[in-house]
Amino acid sequence: MNTAVGEKYDVIVIGGGPAGATISALLADAGKSVLLLERGLTPRFHVGESLLPKCYPTLKRLGLLDRMKASAYPKKFSVQFVTDMGKVTQPFYFDEYIPHESSQTWQVERGDFDQMLMARAAELGATLRSNAHVMDILFEGDRATGVKVKLKSASGADEVKQISSKVVVDASGQSAMIANRLGVKKSDPRLQKGTVWGYFENALRDPGRDEGATIIMQTPGKKSWFWYIPLSNNIVSVGCTGSMRYMFGDSNLSAPEVFARELAKCEEMQRRLEPATQFGDFKSTRDFSYRSGKTAGDGWVLIGDAFGFIDPVYSSGVLLAMASAEMATDAILDGFSTGDLSGKQLGRWNESYAAGLENFKKLVYAFYTPGFSFGEFFMKYPDYRNHMTDILMGDVFKPGVDEIFAKMGEVIPPSDLEPEPEMAEM
Repeated sequence: MNTAVGEKYDVIVIGGGPAGATISALLADAGKSVLLLERGLTPRFHVGESLLPKCYPTLKRLGLLDRMKASAYPKKFSVQFVTDMGKVTQPFYFDEYIPHESSQTWQVERGDFDQMLMARAAELGATLRSNAHVMDILFEGDRATGVKVKLKSASGADEVKQISSKVVVDASGQSAMIANRLGVKKSDPRLQKGTVWGYFENALRDPGRDEGATIIMQTPGKKSWFWYIPLSNNIVSVGCTGSMRYMFGDSNLSAPEVFARELAKCEEMQRRLEPATQFGDFKSTRDFSYRSGKTAGDGWVLIGDAFGFIDPVYSSGVLLAMASAEMATDAILDGFSTGDLSGKQLGRWNESYAAGLENFKKLVYAFYTPGFSFGEFFMKYPDYRNHMTDILMGDVFKPGVDEIFAKMGEVIPPSDLEPEPEMAEM
């Protein structure tokens, strides 16, 4: 997917994940010259396989709905929770609230899905280069003017180039190049998580339309939680997340040992994995929540994880990546039309987007807060179940969806930087 690289573009996009590929496709479709630089080789592996229904409008704008419908990706109609007491709750069926085809989404293999997005960007006219290491963002004063990048030539030799642009889009994911450079990346001490995950073949699946459901299972005391995401070819993605200190602490356990320790505390996951065999190796990562104090500056803008990351629990990553890409696209295009590529113009969507992030974050806080029960909450306030479903679908920018939090009151989990009252036991 590598093509010849010129000296100047309207827009340079750093990162070929869902955020970078989406904005590259949309800008190229609008007639802008776009250079997309992806550091890794493609297709690339990435966790985060579950889409949300509100990805539908962006997929439609990208012209990818027919490809998604024709794919082998399992269809996702709902999300279901298992409490820390082991109670299997009723699924949140999306079509009970939105009786439209957009209420159904998909569970995707990210390497394949991300490649589809990048291919669409190329089809629409973007220039793509993988194995491209962006060494620096070029500035003139406070204005971004391009990048310094190391490319691989046809012979395999390194080639360092300076390429100019009118706008630089940082979609570099958790590398967060611009936010780190400017020192505006702020972490959340309450969401400093560690995760171990792997893949299993022939795990138990539910019948019918529940076959592709995401299932979230908490362990006793809300110390950790598991995700269960069915993929194609009879593979499921299974991961476990808890505070970094709790998950890994001072025990020096390997990723498989941590997974086994937590699996012993989750009977429902044990039941589902009993007939399964592991597929590949376990992996681990840090899921530290953060966000940038700035969305944009003169000639630059942050999208996706380069702007902020919340938590993996509600599968918000791809939705927020694509939503921020779409919002930033419209701001950039209007900026080109008016000749205003200032930070104010490029970041005009910040307030709306930040409010959506906050809605996800408050629901994440409730999930981790000891003693808080969604079941008890909805018994007391049944009319707010639709607000919860809106957020689970990714409709976090909807006016009034935040009304649920006034009823919840104070839901603030303990800091993950504080010592655990007790360490995990084998």
